[in-house]
Amino acid sequence: MAITLVNPEGLPKVDIYRQVSVATGSKLVFIAGQVARDADGGRVGEGDLAAQVEQCYLNIATALAEVGGSFDDVAKLTVYLVDWTPDKMPLFVEGVARASAKLGVTPLPPLTGVGVAALAEPDLLVEVEATAVIKSASQP
Repeated sequence: MAITLVNPEGLPKVDIYRQVSVATGSKLVFIAGQVARDADGGRVGEGDLAAQVEQCYLNIATALAEVGGSFDDVAKLTVYLVDWTPDKMPLFVEGVARASAKLGVTPLPPLTGVGVAALAEPDLLVEVEATAVIKSASQP
């Protein structure tokens, strides 16, 4: 793997992700913000934050697979959440947990959550972008 996930001593321990990722690969991958759309562009989880988060993570995994990577190669996620308030955290965590279970990935890489007023389309509640580092075939 090109990514090692770490929770340093002296920082809070977070169950669903690690605070730091160390990248050692050679192919950088930047994935545009993914939203709750299926392969045909159809809406997924309208009005359902957990379902939309799950679909965003699954879309990230699909994009990674296309370039020879997986969630194990993700160095960092940035999550944009519409009208974010702390009471929405359980729905966010539920969506992440469902995606993680489907993808077989725990823990997840570091993430930054950003509350925003709106996204590109009015039905979107969340958008997730990723940065990954994939080892080349010649690296150990």
